Amino acid sequence: QVQLVESGGGLVHPGGSLTLSCAVSGVTLKDYAIAWLRQAPESGREGISCSTSSSESPYYGNSLKGRFTISRDNPRNTVYLHLSTLEPKDTAVYYCAAGISCSVLDFWGQGTQVTVSS
Repeated sequence: QVQLVESGGGLVHPGGSLTLSCAVSGVTLKDYAIAWLRQAPESGREGISCSTSSSESPYYGNSLKGRFTISRDNPRNTVYLHLSTLEPKDTAVYYCAAGISCSVLDFWGQGTQVTVSS
């Protein structure tokens, strides 16, 4: 059974940073693409970044590159998303997802809430 469990969300002040974790079980992480997405209240789901199983550089949404960084620790089956210079508009539920490619994501976590507020 494939499971993805996000953690690390919480309340942070504007300008602050957080690192989210996605623990993956039931598959070998190095064989899968892992993506981070988010959904803000009353908004659609937005792709943030995706790390493939190859040596290609990760993909980033244009508006987020430079502030958000994805990384993966294959031996530990964990993927991270470092968020920096956070703004209130970054408030959302953040999800990780896995699949055979960044456009085919079959497995999803339950999400972790990030709230940016003073």
